[in-house]
Amino acid sequence: MKVIIIDDEPLAVALVQEYLQSHTAIEVVAICHNGFDGLKAIIAHTPDLIFLDVQMPKVTGFELLELLENPPAVIFTTAFDQFALKAFEAHAVDYLLKPFSKERFDAAVDKFMQQQYRTTAKSNTSQLLQTTTIAQPEEQNRVVVKSGNSICIIPVPTIRYIEAYDDYTKIYTEEGCFLKKKTMQFFDQTLPAAQFVRVHRSYIIQLNHLTRIEPMGKEQYIALLQSGDKIPLSKTGYARLKEVLSW
Repeated sequence: MKVIIIDDEPLAVALVQEYLQSHTAIEVVAICHNGFDGLKAIIAHTPDLIFLDVQMPKVTGFELLELLENPPAVIFTTAFDQFALKAFEAHAVDYLLKPFSKERFDAAVDKFMQQQYRTTAKSNTSQLLQTTTIAQPEEQNRVVVKSGNSICIIPVPTIRYIEAYDDYTKIYTEEGCFLKKKTMQFFDQTLPAAQFVRVHRSYIIQLNHLTRIEPMGKEQYIALLQSGDKIPLSKTGYARLKEVLSW
């Protein structure tokens, strides 16, 4: 059973390594201290399970998982209990709040080793990413995406608009268009409400890029952006936009 430990705290890494010594069926194939290295290690080793800190420099734990097409099973290890949400309980293998005991750690590993968790844990990680709509402080100011073999950090103010695209969203900026495996609901709930407005079930626009609203047929309107892009407005989106603009 291949495992990767991803945590920026050396003492926490050492503790997980020590606790894993009694689990002879598990092999630690990589230890990483930030999300960038963690992403590379996951792609290289395709682990069965990762022990993942939530808050780390460069890329957070959630941002790391969102960059993966098929994220592995995950046991979160963190000192921040405000992230222990029902979504974790429903979809993560487990959630270890630092400092955790050997008994608590063993219970989490045993939970994973049970057959029903080994067969469903990876799909549960994907469900966790889809259902969790909370953003950490870092995520409120940026969006992290994978572009080829590179990781791109998009500052929120540079986003022109966001478009729904199957299971993904398209994020349009001056630098181009980027794919992100997040729902429109996530961005609708986490982007600053004073700057971004959902004007259609498939579109969110940034108000700073709006130049004018034009009619398009009977009771139909489009938003014209500084870039020249034309975004359709639903009836609800048009009403919401008028309200935000105090028209």
